[in-house]
Amino acid sequence: MTEESPLVQAQENYAQKIPFRALSSERCTLKNALGRVVSNDISAPIASPPYSRAIVEGYLVNTAETKTANDDSNVSFAITGEIKPGDSEPLYPKDGEGVQVSTGSIIGDGNYSIVRMWEANVSENNFTISRPFPPRFFIEDKGCDIEQGSTIIPAGTKLTPSQIGTLASMGINEVEVVKQPVVTVFSSGDEVIAHTDNFKSGYIFDCNTPMLLAAIAENGGIAKSGGIQSDNFDHFVTAVKTALTDSDMIVIAGGTAIDGRDFISDLLREVGELALDGVQMRSGRPLIMGVAEGKPIVCVAGHPPEALRGFQLFGTLAINRLSGQDLPIPTDPNES
Repeated sequence: MTEESPLVQAQENYAQKIPFRALSSERCTLKNALGRVVSNDISAPIASPPYSRAIVEGYLVNTAETKTANDDSNVSFAITGEIKPGDSEPLYPKDGEGVQVSTGSIIGDGNYSIVRMWEANVSENNFTISRPFPPRFFIEDKGCDIEQGSTIIPAGTKLTPSQIGTLASMGINEVEVVKQPVVTVFSSGDEVIAHTDNFKSGYIFDCNTPMLLAAIAENGGIAKSGGIQSDNFDHFVTAVKTALTDSDMIVIAGGTAIDGRDFISDLLREVGELALDGVQMRSGRPLIMGVAEGKPIVCVAGHPPEALRGFQLFGTLAINRLSGQDLPIPTDPNES
């Protein structure tokens, strides 16, 4: 068995600190459901297809009457009716009869087959066949795709366009979904200024906040900026505590060590629990994780590529846990 890397061990250990499916749920219409995470198993209110139906155009006949048909001895049927798409009741052909059907026509139970249009030699109100047909030939039986009452989408699933189509096919317009986690992002550093400010020599633009806000939104969170925090410990602690009152998660970029002090590690101890103090990997020391009142605090490097990498490894993991998505541990994008 291959031994897990220090990174994977750190991710797994941190995952255990984050409450699974901690967020409450809300109702959501299908129009707004793309990418939302289902909070409870969704069961099929009806079968799919909801009734047995034809999947080709042709003629419905008794299967037994086709058994003797061959090239030398054709079997003849009288066309006695038609089942149109939208008809609510099926027709049942009697011996020697064929009922015209279209794709989607309702079909009754029993030993019937559909003679495809191009396999029927039609003459006025009759047609002949020159081969036998198997039972239920080109008939899609009720519930063959989805049985009524079966689970069609399990809890923790992030809805795709295809799944939204499936729900609509069942007549479902509202689903119970997990509330999107509110995630507040802080950048730190006395030298950091907003990317919308005028440039000043000796300062750097804050690109981490816009980047991490986008990464949070991409992963299904509601992203908020907590602003740029100076290297003032007490002020930073107050800002994080305030953000925790209306956020489900905090992300901090930069500020790992200031003036020889483990600034972020001390901050996490002050506001909650220090769960992970560095990772044994390249640029791993700035990866520091904490939890406060069950809310993850993900602290990444100030260097933008490593900030994004850290979020992809631990921020995505945290959002998945909070929203109840039972997904594999995120892999290192630098090794893919």
